[in-house]
Amino acid sequence: MHYVFGMSLPPGPAAVASRPPRRTWDVVLTIVLLVLSVLLALLLLVISPFLAFASDSCGSGPAECNLDQMTAGFLVAAVTPAIVSILGIAVAIVLLVLRRLAFWVPLATMLLALCLFAVGVALVFGSVPGATL
Repeated sequence: MHYVFGMSLPPGPAAVASRPPRRTWDVVLTIVLLVLSVLLALLLLVISPFLAFASDSCGSGPAECNLDQMTAGFLVAAVTPAIVSILGIAVAIVLLVLRRLAFWVPLATMLLALCLFAVGVALVFGSVPGATL
């Protein structure tokens, strides 16, 4: 075989054998958990508009609501779970292609999405004086 200057040689048997084996259980579990993380993100997206009801008491009492904080909380609760889910899918795919353990990525994605949604809810309810969960 003739090689042009600057081209590398094809990988030998040692280079091919150095890749870790594909774990079928990891691929299946990662895909199932990724589907669950997308469903969770969709559920949180559907629930987030109901946070607007927190503003019902605004303007009826002596204290005014902090509308900027309420808007920020609503955006955090509505948008960040979807963003985290998309990033989690990308990271999981990269890890699966590299044949690394990836099942933990959707678990971390779901936990982070729930935490960010809770931060958004706390911001919304914190903007209404006297509001309780």
